[in-house]
Amino acid sequence: MLPTSQRPLSSDLAACCWIPQFALRCEEARRPELAQGPAAVLSPDDTRRVWQISRPARRVGVKPAMTVSQAIGLCPTLKLCEADPVHYDERFSALLAALANVSPVLEIAELGRVYVGLDGLEGIHGGVEEQIKAIECGMRSAECGIDTRSPSLDSPLGVRIGVAKGKFVSRVAASRAKPDAPVIVAPGAERAFLGRQPLAVLPLDPDTHRRLLRLGLTTLRDLAALPEEAVTAQFGDAGRRLWRLAAGRVVEPVVGRRLPEPITQSLTFYTPVGEREFLLQALSRLLALALAHPRRTGWRVRGFRADAQIEHGASWLASFTLKDPTAAPDRLLALLRVRIEQAPVTGAVERLTVQLTDFAPGSTELQLFARDAGAEARARRRDALYTAAHEIRLRFRRPLLQHVIEVQPWSRLPERRYALIDFEP
Repeated sequence: MLPTSQRPLSSDLAACCWIPQFALRCEEARRPELAQGPAAVLSPDDTRRVWQISRPARRVGVKPAMTVSQAIGLCPTLKLCEADPVHYDERFSALLAALANVSPVLEIAELGRVYVGLDGLEGIHGGVEEQIKAIECGMRSAECGIDTRSPSLDSPLGVRIGVAKGKFVSRVAASRAKPDAPVIVAPGAERAFLGRQPLAVLPLDPDTHRRLLRLGLTTLRDLAALPEEAVTAQFGDAGRRLWRLAAGRVVEPVVGRRLPEPITQSLTFYTPVGEREFLLQALSRLLALALAHPRRTGWRVRGFRADAQIEHGASWLASFTLKDPTAAPDRLLALLRVRIEQAPVTGAVERLTVQLTDFAPGSTELQLFARDAGAEARARRRDALYTAAHEIRLRFRRPLLQHVIEVQPWSRLPERRYALIDFEP
């Protein structure tokens, strides 16, 4: 039996809490004039495009990812606001801290959307209705910087809550909920509830969506009425998953995790700095200090972030989740270099912060024998090779990789000295 500290946190019964346009709501709290007319927040990755748009702006045709010139052409009175991702992250973190007092099982989906596990909370908060009230109370007490009087939404907080078995059904329920009217899907009613929903609620790519519409399918009931084998034959494993989601056969539990205490290193510049290479040198130094922290011993980094406070109140944020955890500073710095090239820091930086947010245990070899970066690099290459070989085998259902072994090294014939055998990860 696993120790309590190592048991996974999971819950089949899920509450999806969703605050639409979270970044825009945060900006409306700081600048109430934005709520009085059409407004938009610029994309944090490309300041030439709009990101989140208020309802009055949407009514005149402004859409996300439009260029600023296109948006202003459609709406000359549009008020633009530069994105402040650090501020949004702080406000969302405050909301998560409040929800953690309601349930220990939390799973973040995106900014403004989080799943709360409800299994086992009856003895603490009561039935589902009482649990929803506890969630709403916690979110109101979070002081997350959201304007509670914003006329752009229908309720004090604009929080949509959907409760159902599994994350997918709860997310669909939250999308159909009103701020003051949560949607609760009773156990056993998932298929009937999903049958009325349009295909757009599924995680579809545009090509698959177009093919389904050409087949005359418009709702999940239409898709679930087809034989599973026929959908799988047309769309492969992705089609099988879509069919099972539409039929209510998939129950994805909320999976929480025990967050390790982050490691943070910061640097304040007495004179704001804007040179890219100087910023990269500063980030390299901060990464080295964070990786040298005693709490990091025996752990590799799986998630980290860097943020910059820019003069005049703006900010820049880069967050990463690594598929292959590492403790190599050069690899982490390379990710930051690419991000800075793709989304440059727009302005002079007053303060830089690097935070290691998530960790994975080091492998046995790394902890016992890897005393230098070369040994770690070799272990990382071997792990990457094993992972790639395993994925290839799963995809093609047969081994396609082989390696050479010595059979008769004394033979005069080269073809007898060596043999090819399947590579088994």
